Amino acid sequence: MSDEQNTEQPEAIPEAEAAPISEAERFAEMEQQLSAAKDQTLRLAAELENVRKRSQKAEADARRYGVSRFAEDMLSVADNLSRALANVPAEARAEASERMNQLVEGVDLTQTSLLSALERHGIKQLDPKGEKFDHHLHQAVAHIPSAEITTGHICEVIQPGYTIGDRTLRAAMVVVSTGAPAVAPANESPVADPDAKPGSTIDTKA
Repeated sequence: MSDEQNTEQPEAIPEAEAAPISEAERFAEMEQQLSAAKDQTLRLAAELENVRKRSQKAEADARRYGVSRFAEDMLSVADNLSRALANVPAEARAEASERMNQLVEGVDLTQTSLLSALERHGIKQLDPKGEKFDHHLHQAVAHIPSAEITTGHICEVIQPGYTIGDRTLRAAMVVVSTGAPAVAPANESPVADPDAKPGSTIDTKA
């Protein structure tokens, strides 16, 4: 007969009891959780405020710039009215018939009314003659010397520009001054013409 097997189980080792949490530690833990929750709430509030501001800006931009495409089409109408008036100078109006003058006045009133309507929607015309050139607002088509206009300033407006709000709807086409023209020294000696025949005179006024 085989030996009897030992069926006794080993005694369980008692687990180490967790140290009790003091009131100070529990209070510190709650304070830390409260601080984290407060920080998260502030971040969420800031994000909501940013979303609100972005929505307001998008709505304002939609109201302000939503007419940009329509306004660009209307600028050609304003240009045509300006060209029509420019083709009838004051001298021609003085010699024109009363009916023709009434027609010109009607075109003038139409142009004024159109520009006023555009301005009510935040669209303003630029007539920058004499102003300093600004590449954000102006497009230089030529540079010429001018004794009256300072260098880098606009001496002629070929086509007026327009702004809508704080944006440029169309840059003004302008001519920019390069300053007073250079003057040749008075004591400059005339250059002899190598092809001139003996006894011929030299034109010093050329």
